[in-house]
Amino acid sequence: MNIDVTKLNSGIDNKISIDMTYSFSAEELKNSGILELNDVKIKGDISKNSLEDYNINIIVKGTMVLPCSISLKPVNYDFNVKIEGNLTEMLAEFTENLKNNQKTIDIFPIIWENILMEIPIRIVSDDISDVKTKGEGWELITDEESPVNPNLAKLKDLL
Repeated sequence: MNIDVTKLNSGIDNKISIDMTYSFSAEELKNSGILELNDVKIKGDISKNSLEDYNINIIVKGTMVLPCSISLKPVNYDFNVKIEGNLTEMLAEFTENLKNNQKTIDIFPIIWENILMEIPIRIVSDDISDVKTKGEGWELITDEESPVNPNLAKLKDLL
C-alpha cells in the first residue's frame, strides 16, 4: 500500500486522499489467527504539517473470519478502526531508516498492526448450542462453573 507523497513534498497538494479496498492473501494472514480478511475498506487522508511531518487520518472497516473458540467453526467479526496521528512516528516503529525525502510511504504495517489489535481474545459462534458439552471422561467447563481443587479448598479455610 504505497502512497505517493511527491505532491505533498512539493507543496502542490495539502493532503492526499485514500479510498481503497484491499483483500489480504493467505500468506499475509499466516500465523495471525484470522482465517479470511477480504474487502477491507480504507478511507481517509495523509497531510503534511508545518514541521515537515506527515499526519494520517484514516478509517479501516471490514469483516474478519475467525475460528470459534469452542467449535472452530468460522465466525464473522466486524471491525472498525480509526487511525490518526503522526505518520513518521508510527512508521519509525517499523523501519529504522525512514527518510523525509522519499517519494512513497508504505502504510500497510500501520493498518495491519491496528487490524491485529482488533482480534478478540475469544469469539463464540451463535449456533454453538449443538456442540457436545460432555463425553466419556471429559466435560466442557465454563468460567462460571469452574471446579475447585479439593486439595486447595482447605487453604480457603486458613484465610
